[in-house]
Amino acid sequence: MACVFAPHPDNWLNCMTKVNPFRIFKNASANVARGMAAALVALVLPPFLTRSMSPAAYGAWVLILQFSGYISYLDFGIQTAVGRFVAYANERSDRDYRDRIVSTSLVALSVAGVLALIGSFVAALLLPHVFQKMPSDLLEPARIAVLLVAGSLAIGLPFSAFNGVFVGLHRYDIPAITVGGSRILSAVLLIAVVRYGGGLVSMGISAMTVNLLSYVIQYAAYRRLAPDMSLNSSLVTHAAFRELFDYCFSLSIWSFAVLLVTGVDLILVGFFQYQEVAFYAVAATLVMFLGGLHNAIFSTLLPSAAALHARGSSAGLGRMLITSTRYGAFLLLFTGIPLLVWAPEILRVWVGPLYAAHASTYLRVLVVANMIRLCAAPYSVLLIGTAQQRLATVSPVMEGLTNLVASMIGGYYFGALGIAVGTLVGSIVAVLIHFGRNLKRTTEIQVSTKDLLRDGLMRPAVCLVPILACAAWASTTVGSLLPTLVLVPALLLTIPLTWRCGILENERQWLKSRMLRGSRQ
Repeated sequence: MACVFAPHPDNWLNCMTKVNPFRIFKNASANVARGMAAALVALVLPPFLTRSMSPAAYGAWVLILQFSGYISYLDFGIQTAVGRFVAYANERSDRDYRDRIVSTSLVALSVAGVLALIGSFVAALLLPHVFQKMPSDLLEPARIAVLLVAGSLAIGLPFSAFNGVFVGLHRYDIPAITVGGSRILSAVLLIAVVRYGGGLVSMGISAMTVNLLSYVIQYAAYRRLAPDMSLNSSLVTHAAFRELFDYCFSLSIWSFAVLLVTGVDLILVGFFQYQEVAFYAVAATLVMFLGGLHNAIFSTLLPSAAALHARGSSAGLGRMLITSTRYGAFLLLFTGIPLLVWAPEILRVWVGPLYAAHASTYLRVLVVANMIRLCAAPYSVLLIGTAQQRLATVSPVMEGLTNLVASMIGGYYFGALGIAVGTLVGSIVAVLIHFGRNLKRTTEIQVSTKDLLRDGLMRPAVCLVPILACAAWASTTVGSLLPTLVLVPALLLTIPLTWRCGILENERQWLKSRMLRGSRQ
């Protein structure tokens, strides 16, 4: 990304000459569009729901979605594996190998779908026991809605293999259209249902309908794009199962760790302090929006990382890591600081004064936790691109376990706020392990921890010291406009600091040459 500025002969973008740049741009654009569709829904849908539903009913809906979201973790990374193996097999013109992998994946995902259906029934049965403080009039509709939403997602698990096929065929646009389009359509239907007085069951039916429709479209697209692919039970082999398992094992560990970090907080809030679920959920939604934007941008580094790894350019990967971390830190700070400074005002405009009064503190704590944990996101992408993710499973697992334990303890003593603090504690632990352990083990990425800290994180932090000071002041100054007024000169001071400290000398020279060339044209 940012290394386009560096004129070094071993610049990591030089490797792009060996691949199709138009294809990479197209795939990256589709990937970002898919993430932006989810982000758009996350921003647009809550204001309609929070203004049309009671906090208790909205809290029940977000818990239904949280329970149902667990289904996606039963994918075990198989969709990602299918994309990788299909691309590999097509490159070698090995149709038999490709068809064995896809057929075996379908069987594995079908078994996972059956387990997910059983889990959906179990979740519906346990709902009243887990959320004992949920209003009694919401319990039965919530149980039915869980069956509808989670059940439809369970049915869709085998169809996720087709999305993997599309990725392997370099057709990222198909998942972008089907997944992104289904989310937008689902949001529109939910708004219509709530607007005309529908309850949780009607919302569940609309979500289920869109999910099933998207599976039909995925299958039709697969038949059109891969007519020569054969899917047959006779192609299912033990060797293919083993190959999938070897590839997906570490990805499954990462997914489990992510589940502990982002998938249990709302459940714990519902268990310890149900009345705060709706308020915690809107704060978490904004944080997930920023996290999704960050990941959508930096996940596009993966093809470049894989190409550099194929060239054996560990030094190029190191420079890529430092530069992407630096610009990622800038992105986190510029998107996170406004939420720290204006959390009540943003929430008031977005979801109303009631939610602003309750959710502002949760939002600030979760934003800080998000900024800390995502500073290592470029490193995670490079690990997957270089097939080294197995060497860095300790940090996500420890983050997940620390988050779970700290959130349970915090939730017991302090309710929802303690759960948010538990997320912050987990993010700190993960980053400490990242810098103290993982960087030393992943030798395919040649980078100095000192250089990464100095050039990747300290430079952006120094540039934004004035704004960070305003953010810290605003977080302790309730109801005052003074921090906002001081923010203007702080922003003006940030510009020269960024030019001198945040951008390296070779990057400044590149920018000057581009501006000079533009002025001549």
